[in-house]
Amino acid sequence: MGSTWVGMENYIDAFESTAFRISLWNTFLYTIVTVPAFVITALLIATLVQPLGKMSQSFFRAAFYLPTVTSMVIIAMVWRWMYNYKFGLFNYIVGWLGMEPVNWLGQSDTALLSLMIMSILIPPGAGIIIYLAAMNEIDQTLYEAAKIDGANAFQRWLRITIPMLKPTTLYLFILSTIGSFQVFTQIIMMTGGGPGNATETIVHVIYKTAFRDFKFGLASAQSVILFFIIMIFAIFQYRTLRSDHH
Repeated sequence: MGSTWVGMENYIDAFESTAFRISLWNTFLYTIVTVPAFVITALLIATLVQPLGKMSQSFFRAAFYLPTVTSMVIIAMVWRWMYNYKFGLFNYIVGWLGMEPVNWLGQSDTALLSLMIMSILIPPGAGIIIYLAAMNEIDQTLYEAAKIDGANAFQRWLRITIPMLKPTTLYLFILSTIGSFQVFTQIIMMTGGGPGNATETIVHVIYKTAFRDFKFGLASAQSVILFFIIMIFAIFQYRTLRSDHH
């Protein structure tokens, strides 16, 4: 069966779609909240672990990394139970505090926030390991010279560690941004994009357009738009965080 050339029609249809425009905003909001949280949390935990001995570092590497090898499907099922309206852990805590239970995933003003909280509280195991490896490669004579000059621990961390980690931070920002723009498993397992379009994301819309509605041309156009959005973010992050340190 042949195909018909439609020019830019699929791109126009994509931007005229209310669900796609909402998914763009939701994905952007999800990214600007979860990506900095992922990078900052990984940096702070790595900073606390790095001064420990090798055995302790190995223990914490394993402790933080092992949960990340668990399938996101399993993690999403556990969190869906924790957010359950009738018997979930969060509503148990809310009830213990004397407050009314919250329909975390069933109402539009808390559903996306609940997914963000879930993503933020998942240990950033890969980020911690990468930061620890980078911290252990920093020349210790820099810290010794700073000590002689009277710099305290926080000043050494701020003036030496953070600048020397800029290439690592850039790498983690780009990597986690790409992953965040491709968020899908949590959506399909926990909310299906609802209620309404409150948790609709770009990849979930592409999935529905292609495999539910069988509009492969439109889904391809949406995928190209997602590619350019990720590329623009990556270029912006590279130009902002690039460093001459090697």
